[in-house]
Amino acid sequence: MKKLLIIGYVWPEPNSSAAGSRMMQLIQFFQQQGYQITFASPAQLSEHMADLVTIEVSIAEIKLNCTSFDSFIKQLQPDVVMFDRFMMEEQFGWRVSESCPDALRVLDTEDLFSLRDARHKAFKQGQAFSEQDLLTSDMAKREIAAIYRSDVSLMISPVEIELLRRLFNVDANLLHHCPFMLDDTQLNQDTPSYHERDGFMVIGNFRHAPNWDAVLWLKQQIWPLIRKQLPDAQLCVYGAYPPPKATALHDEKTGFLVKGWVDDALNAMKSARVCLAPLRFGAGIKGKLAEAMICATPSVTTEIGSEGMQCGLPWPGKICDDVQAFADAAVALYKDEQAWQAASVEGPKSAKKMFQQSKAYLSLETKINTLQANLTEHRQQNFIGSMLNHHHHKSTKYMAQWIAAKNQLAD
Repeated sequence: MKKLLIIGYVWPEPNSSAAGSRMMQLIQFFQQQGYQITFASPAQLSEHMADLVTIEVSIAEIKLNCTSFDSFIKQLQPDVVMFDRFMMEEQFGWRVSESCPDALRVLDTEDLFSLRDARHKAFKQGQAFSEQDLLTSDMAKREIAAIYRSDVSLMISPVEIELLRRLFNVDANLLHHCPFMLDDTQLNQDTPSYHERDGFMVIGNFRHAPNWDAVLWLKQQIWPLIRKQLPDAQLCVYGAYPPPKATALHDEKTGFLVKGWVDDALNAMKSARVCLAPLRFGAGIKGKLAEAMICATPSVTTEIGSEGMQCGLPWPGKICDDVQAFADAAVALYKDEQAWQAASVEGPKSAKKMFQQSKAYLSLETKINTLQANLTEHRQQNFIGSMLNHHHHKSTKYMAQWIAAKNQLAD
């Protein structure tokens, strides 16, 4: 049986974040391909992590800068190693290359971390983001290097593929578009009608900076404008790991209801009449907006929110970056049944066009099989990756060995 080792930045939490859901989708894909899967992570086990053992995925707790990983992977001998975000490739990539040189190395970016980071920094400085910010970003240098060192990087957003190819000259053979992969049951939900729904909702993991900023923007500027037009409206704010500063925003009088963790995000989405996603920075594509689409819940979001999710069909709601326009669009969708219905029917259409599991599975299967059959030639053609691997392995290897030796002396 073929073996896959996933090295996770965190343990997957499908009910907490889109990244967790996507990881479970990838696990399901590789299981369908007949892989025996081991998920390993240096992170602490978490309260909301998926029960991987029940779906026959082995788990392993690994350590940073420790030779125990070398013994672990030599014994496992995986055919494919998937790094969950570039930081894991930095930490373990050289060890994988030394111990299992023939294993296919896959980087799952989730979203471009450096793009999200650069946009966040520009936002905090009160400046407009420029692509030039990426060219001077140390984070981008690290992430692009990890992409070059890997045999293929899974990209969730076509916008980010275009950016990597144009701005950083990354070869198309090193990138593979892999969006959310939703099966027919997920894409064909039974959804309530306009009159069966009530209220607004926003959802997102509070540990994710763009989500926390969206909640603050709603509280301070957008929601007061909505309530001015809809005095009895309520907004339910859902998300994992709400800190005290978030729960302190709860206000029954103004209808701003901080609910926090929700067991069933899809049911919460179906019960709301309109989904709000006022994201001012970020990257990738947004799980909350994909869920809104499949639940036929019209959404109001920003250009950043809709990035990578426009597929040539009308947006199932409105896209607004101005505060007053955002509030007015939300109110119009909420009050006007005809406008709501027109937006509602577009959501499932877009989801089916972008996130069909069978199409994504076939594309990813073809990519993996082609790479495995031509791995030597593929690596020879990626000279920059080979060069970066050479220098990275040397510097990272000796730093890791120094830390390991230091830890042993401390013990």
